[in-house]
Amino acid sequence: MYIKKILLFIVLLGLLVGGFFAYMVYGAIFNPNTAFNNEEATIFIRSNDSFEDVKMVLEPLLEDMDSFVKIANKKGYAARVKGGKYIIKKGMNNNDIVNTLRSNNIPVKVAFNNQETLADLAGRIAAQIEPDSLTLLKAFEDKAFLRENKFNEADKLAMYIPNSYEFFWNTSVEKFRDRMLKEYQRFWNADRLAKAKALNLTPKEVVTLASIVHKETAKVDERPRVAGLYLNRLRKRMLLQADPTVIYAIKKHRNNFNLVIKRVLYADLELDSPYNTYKYVGLPPGPISMPDITAIDAVLNAEKHKYLYMVANVENFGYHKFAETLAQHNQNKVQYVKWINKQKIRR
Repeated sequence: MYIKKILLFIVLLGLLVGGFFAYMVYGAIFNPNTAFNNEEATIFIRSNDSFEDVKMVLEPLLEDMDSFVKIANKKGYAARVKGGKYIIKKGMNNNDIVNTLRSNNIPVKVAFNNQETLADLAGRIAAQIEPDSLTLLKAFEDKAFLRENKFNEADKLAMYIPNSYEFFWNTSVEKFRDRMLKEYQRFWNADRLAKAKALNLTPKEVVTLASIVHKETAKVDERPRVAGLYLNRLRKRMLLQADPTVIYAIKKHRNNFNLVIKRVLYADLELDSPYNTYKYVGLPPGPISMPDITAIDAVLNAEKHKYLYMVANVENFGYHKFAETLAQHNQNKVQYVKWINKQKIRR
């Protein structure tokens, strides 16, 4: 009888200890373990981060770090940290948090437009994904990559089509660059290629002309007309005489793309540069900026007319006055010159 009581006591004690242990394990796995008041918290884990780095990121977000570490070790996450962007939701337990960090890398939207150089582009992209700007720029300017894909120093900017794209935050520089090449190839579909061919232009020449159109007018509805004007000049073998190309030539000559030039002077027109369309017939060697898709499509769908000249319209700012003859253009120009002199814009 006495032995039975002892055995019963041992069994009960074992059940109590086992129950308590099970309760503790259940709590460590399934009890909520977040310490923030917002509905969710976003964290970024770098590709080379260790588990100790992850703990530092999570420290202010968790109630109990020790219980999280235990579950992370049991599920093997501590030894296999994965970089990326993750969202921890309020009230998540350790099991949910570890599962999220293992498999729920959230894509980010990467957007860019209007960059004048690949260095500008690299800086813009580096602000949105993990790689730094210098590493990105090195990949963008890789000579073997450019040569293999038929780009050169002058036209390499044409490969990057401005838009909004979805990437994982920890995308490598090579994967980002290669994706941009695929997007360029996808953009130049059969329809756009046929339109470029009809204009007797290559895709990169279309982008180059579009970059001039983009710089000439911010008005999307006017771009097809401006594009038509430059196409008319190209067909007649006339100088394009586009001020934005001269401004680009000056910046490139001085190796300073941060220069602000509001007015092109007659002296500037003498700069000997292949980008100076007041000196050299035809298109520049490559784009002078990254044109919007609207500017590219404006070239491909240019307005058909006989205009050869244009000048800023001071009666309707942002737009231009167009002319078929130099005499008409000179009349339109008088009002603009008066206005710009009145503004005392010297440079």
